[in-house]
Amino acid sequence: MEWAFDGGRPCLDLVNTLRSRYADGVELLTGPDALAEWLSLAGFTAGPVPVTAGNVLAAKALREAIDRVLLPPEEPAKMDVDLVNNAAAAAPAPSPRLVLTDGVLRREIPAPKDPVAAAFAVLAADAIDLATSDAEVRICAADDCGMRFCDASPRRNRQWCSMARCGNRAKARAHYARTIGREPRPGEAR
Repeated sequence: MEWAFDGGRPCLDLVNTLRSRYADGVELLTGPDALAEWLSLAGFTAGPVPVTAGNVLAAKALREAIDRVLLPPEEPAKMDVDLVNNAAAAAPAPSPRLVLTDGVLRREIPAPKDPVAAAFAVLAADAIDLATSDAEVRICAADDCGMRFCDASPRRNRQWCSMARCGNRAKARAHYARTIGREPRPGEAR
């Protein structure tokens, strides 16, 4: 699986688990093992955790609601806002506790009872934070990409999901176009 974490925010990295949205889409969350791998690589779990088919469906529903809330054509649908809010509230963070070991007090935060729901809560909270921030969510300008990313650049003029991936390809195509004497296509750098 080629996971990409170029969204700039965890919630956008989840949204980007459906690739090629400009076409028919390529689903990366193909089952429990794929979701468990993504959660681990995204830093939500220390390793593989038990993931169910129901968790995969919930992840996809949350992903699509986040996408529609962050890139609305107009006002986001109440159903999507409610889904994001419910996911954020579903798994409260475990409370810290004091542990006494050899006469020394230390603070310990226990692992969540349901690490998958806890990850979804963090992703939903991140989407809420992003939706209410000054940052802009954009779609990569490359014709063959469609990944979402957070543009927090000073001028809000970032074009590509990643310079290493799409930005470099666009600049290379534009350079080639200039050398053969044609105008760059839309999405190519000038």
